[in-house]
Amino acid sequence: MKRVLFLTSLLPIALFTPALASEEVRVYSGRHYNTDRQVYKKFSDQTGIKVRLIEASGISLVQRLKSEGKNTKADVIILVDAARINNAANAGLFAPIQSSSLEKSVPSRYRDPNNRWFGLTRRVRAIIVNPTMVSPSSVMSYSQLASPSLKGKVCLRKRKNVYNQSLVADQLALNGTAKVKSWLKGLTNNVSEPYFGGDIGLIRAVAQGQCGVGVVNHYYLARMRAGVNGKKDQNFGNDVKIVMPKPAHVNISAAAVSRYSKNKKNAVKLIEFLSSPQGSAGIAGPTYEFPLQGVGGSTYLKGMTKFTPDRVTISELSRYNPEAIRLMTEAGWK
Repeated sequence: MKRVLFLTSLLPIALFTPALASEEVRVYSGRHYNTDRQVYKKFSDQTGIKVRLIEASGISLVQRLKSEGKNTKADVIILVDAARINNAANAGLFAPIQSSSLEKSVPSRYRDPNNRWFGLTRRVRAIIVNPTMVSPSSVMSYSQLASPSLKGKVCLRKRKNVYNQSLVADQLALNGTAKVKSWLKGLTNNVSEPYFGGDIGLIRAVAQGQCGVGVVNHYYLARMRAGVNGKKDQNFGNDVKIVMPKPAHVNISAAAVSRYSKNKKNAVKLIEFLSSPQGSAGIAGPTYEFPLQGVGGSTYLKGMTKFTPDRVTISELSRYNPEAIRLMTEAGWK
């Protein structure tokens, strides 16, 4: 029986073929879900490779990789925003991976053309509505959020949130600077409540009628409806309607091998496992994200599974990120 050892901020856990007892892989993860650890344990049980886990915010993990340089202990880094992981790749922090398994498991739109990172799960930036204040049919696209009819009814998360930055970058790739500047002006003019620090608080505000409409990652609402945060939040989740915009902006969580990994072979094995149908479903299922392929079977994703991703690539999200932040700032998105 393989042992799984827990240490303060490190989680040694133990994939495909059995390994020597001393083998390990060290993970820096921007995901903060205890359920991920069960997937790491399955990997360890199958391979004998221990997983040592450090969790922190994505931006701090990237800075840590930069400061550690050749002395880093990281083998795998996992981040939850497409632009952030692509920017880290462009900064030379990752080692390219050659893997037929990854090419098979990860659709081309969700992996780096240069094989520096690979998607694990998908998340849709969705629109939520209080149907007593706003008709869901009036906000079937992100552009409609700027309609003058929504004056004083829109709630948004703060500008520094990477999910909103990627949404604006997505719109820049689709529509260009002039249209996005106009859209942002109308959107921010419609905001009356202070900008929110998190998606859950925003959902509560919409449910209670402080706002008529908001923008959130779909899985926050699914988790509330599943009762993850308790009965009160479950009721709030059921009080709002969700709209999957047509087309929808899809973001990802993704993994890469650290440029200076000391255990590259094991790092590739872990990423192959996490992106496999078994691994991707194992990570996405408990958090109500979507796996790389298919949409899962949770009843709490009802009304969320029929969506069409837009044509914007992950690389474009990264490229337009600086301009997105600049335009958001100019528009008064706080």
